[in-house]
Amino acid sequence: MCGIVAYIGKREAYPILISGLKRLEYRGYDSAGVALLNGHLNIYKKAGKVADLEAHIADSNVEGSIGIGHTRWATHGPPNDVNAHPHCSEGNKLTLVHNGIIENYDTIKKELIARGHTFISDTDTEVLVHLIDEIQENSKVPLEEAVRLTLTQVIGAYAIVVISKDEPDKIVCARKSSPLVVGIGKEEYIIASDATPIIEHTRRVVYLDDEEVAVIHKDSGLQIKDLENTYKTPYVQELEWQLEKLEKGGYEHFMLKEINEQPQSILDSFRGRIDIENNQIILGGLNGYEEAFANAKRIIIVACGTSWHAGLVGEYLIEDIARIPVEVEYASEFRYRNPVIYEDDIVIAISQSGETADTLAAIKLAKQKGATIFGICNVVGSTISRETDTGCYTHAGPEIGVASTKAFTAQLTVLSLLALYMAKQRATITDDEFQVLIKELNEVPEYIKESLKCEEQIIEISKQYMDVSNFLYLGRGYNFPVALEGALKLKEISYIHAEGYPAAEMKHGPIALIDKNMPVVVVGTNKSAYEKIISNVQEVKARDGQIIAITNEGDDELDSIADHVIKVPKCLEQFSPMIATIPLQLLAYHIAVLRECNVDQPRNLAKSVTVE
Repeated sequence: MCGIVAYIGKREAYPILISGLKRLEYRGYDSAGVALLNGHLNIYKKAGKVADLEAHIADSNVEGSIGIGHTRWATHGPPNDVNAHPHCSEGNKLTLVHNGIIENYDTIKKELIARGHTFISDTDTEVLVHLIDEIQENSKVPLEEAVRLTLTQVIGAYAIVVISKDEPDKIVCARKSSPLVVGIGKEEYIIASDATPIIEHTRRVVYLDDEEVAVIHKDSGLQIKDLENTYKTPYVQELEWQLEKLEKGGYEHFMLKEINEQPQSILDSFRGRIDIENNQIILGGLNGYEEAFANAKRIIIVACGTSWHAGLVGEYLIEDIARIPVEVEYASEFRYRNPVIYEDDIVIAISQSGETADTLAAIKLAKQKGATIFGICNVVGSTISRETDTGCYTHAGPEIGVASTKAFTAQLTVLSLLALYMAKQRATITDDEFQVLIKELNEVPEYIKESLKCEEQIIEISKQYMDVSNFLYLGRGYNFPVALEGALKLKEISYIHAEGYPAAEMKHGPIALIDKNMPVVVVGTNKSAYEKIISNVQEVKARDGQIIAITNEGDDELDSIADHVIKVPKCLEQFSPMIATIPLQLLAYHIAVLRECNVDQPRNLAKSVTVE
């Protein structure tokens, strides 16, 4: 949610800011703005897209080697020009961009109004910049100290970048519960919400930790303090992503590109972790935690959205082959229901971005209770990767499309590896069974390649159903979470109402909805419940429902019953969710394209949900 980019150096800032904001568009936003410092402070902002901002300031003065930019996802106040960032202090001395929510802004605002301040926007951000300005005026301190003192008084989440007309040689930034990255170039620095605007300029980055304030001076460079005024030593990391991974590579949309990247992203997620010759799984993240996993009596998985669906598949995997009880929790609810957590519990936190606010809050609660926290995320250096005790990266590469595709299957890959590791460790399957499973997992990228060949068939099916109002998705066992994920994808990008259900639950309510106008997607690739699935399909057909069935190659029992049958390669049931999800991703994508929806940036959604 929201995006920040800032620059200080010797080059003109404006082209870097605009390019960076375009890189951040995938995060979700409804307005954009920039501020440029060059003797004068010039601020331009506009509701709409970055392209609208560019058009708005086409003939304006955009000179300056210091600047900040922002894409806003509305929280306080509607999306319009006034509420767009950057926001200024009275007199336009300071300007600030902000991601997050200041929870006590209303109390602060009333106090400032009583002291003579006037506000022009509805935002909590404007309150923050006014408070920084007042503290600096009263205390006569440098900008960085005024920011630090201000942040000791606010409650909430923030990533902020501030510049001052009176101190034109520095940028001050800070974070708490919202990501901020400082890229270190040659005599220049680029600050951003994530690495995507930075990678084309430098690979050397510093990820700020919670309650850290960084000041970047044109001459003296980067210094970091915490809110207690203690200096911190910056930890410089090297970015692993390649710039070409951030481009569409000839595809019409990032989502389609990322769907097609899944054979490689799954391979990258288990590369070096499967040793078929020696019949073992190698997970370096578990070094030192082997005993905790061996003795765990329960595993709790916390996640949101698509990652929660991956967690549900993980529950089936771990209970099936490692025989450990698993609970899967919405991270957004976990912290509010006083959960029972024991010190010998393993809590697995799953997040593509590694910055999901609700998942981070769940991690902190579980840590307070003494549980061991295992993180699964895609972004090196992200907050979750630093807050967890141990974990594994998914190595899916950057995912730009808001609707997650390759991150989901990469998460399933890591969960499969983890389940296999624990099964071997706890001797819940034989060595022969283990070898069969790891060999099959090794084949999954090839199965995905074959599954992608159904795209032309999916396009024709999409044409038939692009105008319907509702979809129902059904699955059993391992494929129940796949049905949930397929329904979510359709909702996210086509704006068609869709629900996923366990197939057996259809008779407990949803069957009332079935008629000739209700397409029903049945995920039927699992042999363990195949006869039951056929019965469910017949129940739908008896009520004139339209059936789109996903089945295995070689299975022909549904051919004469279903209206459409999409066949995917047959594999062991434990890994079938990775295969079966491919046609569902393509179905959602092509229906959305036909409906002329914004596939990569669906309305109201953000890629990384960094506020509750």
